[in-house]
Amino acid sequence: MNRRDAIRLGAGAFVGAAATLERAGTTHLFAQGGPQVVNPTPPPATDPRYPMPPKWNRELRQLAPNVYAYAQGGGPGISAAGVSNAGVIAGRDYLLAIDALQGPVPARSFIAAAKKATGKDVARLVLTHHHGDHVNGNQFFTQAEILSHPYCRSEVLKAIPNTPKMWMPTPGVAEMAEERRLVPPTVTFKDDLVYDIGGTEVQFRCVGPAHTWGDVVAYLPQHKIVFLGDVGFFWVAPYANNSYITKWIDVCNAILGWDADVLVPGHGPIAGKKELAEMRDYFQVLGVEARKRYDAKMTPGVAAAEIRLGRFDNWIGPERLIMDTVRWYAEWNGTLTPDYNANAVREATIEYNEVKAKEKKVSEMIPLDRMDAIAEAV
Repeated sequence: MNRRDAIRLGAGAFVGAAATLERAGTTHLFAQGGPQVVNPTPPPATDPRYPMPPKWNRELRQLAPNVYAYAQGGGPGISAAGVSNAGVIAGRDYLLAIDALQGPVPARSFIAAAKKATGKDVARLVLTHHHGDHVNGNQFFTQAEILSHPYCRSEVLKAIPNTPKMWMPTPGVAEMAEERRLVPPTVTFKDDLVYDIGGTEVQFRCVGPAHTWGDVVAYLPQHKIVFLGDVGFFWVAPYANNSYITKWIDVCNAILGWDADVLVPGHGPIAGKKELAEMRDYFQVLGVEARKRYDAKMTPGVAAAEIRLGRFDNWIGPERLIMDTVRWYAEWNGTLTPDYNANAVREATIEYNEVKAKEKKVSEMIPLDRMDAIAEAV
């Protein structure tokens, strides 16, 4: 194996193939247990000038009468991929759920917690977008009508032929081998949709393109609560693989103008407007730094290896800086589409690893199989 092949594989292969670049005691990053497992996340830069992300617990938290958020828990050292949040609103006779989570373990845990708290079953499930950590659990909402934006439905339908036929044991996702089915939404809406659920007004607002071209958020005006889906990443580096970042920033600014106090992100702890503004600022700071390097004809991977984001360097999932930089470049060079450009991200990761190898910062290299797994997981 030559040096560039080792760099292509990432730090795990680099341990044996390029040990000459390693100093004793260097910590390496490995992809564990096959392509479906994306732990461990690379450690943040831990700049002591800035706060570290908090830890948050897995819980069904009541936010208002008959309104609950389901957080899966997370924090430093826990992979952000697939660790998504959900919500549920209790009506007189049934539950309306927001997102279905990643697989059998989180979906069943969410359903059971909601049933225990309310004594009711989920009859309606609204999806915020099409990524697997929000729709893979659809099959476990067996009695629910499933609704989404048309773009979400079309992307789920496109993914069905390539979906594995079985769930395989995966920590935090599936406890055992069992049948796997990707169930598409049955009802779509492209204009805002309003429900009265047991006296609680729930406004489903179509806000894409932002994180994806089919984003939906749920606004509960009387309780001043917003379920953001993946329009919100709090203390977690946002994932822009299908995103239109400029418009995502615009959506953040719009939501910051709503009369809301409690924001439930797709990833991260339940918080408020301060955290949404911080995520917006992450994109703005990255955009300024990436644009300098774009104008200097620097490639995305080399640019990402050089960029430092100050207080955001401590956020969970720092490897996402690479794909987020690729996405900014696509806006500027006119190649942006709704689809994820896996080849561009892989090439940028290779370039990033080459820079880190030259700098003898082997612990900061990113295994390509990890980046591939992240792309599939979210």
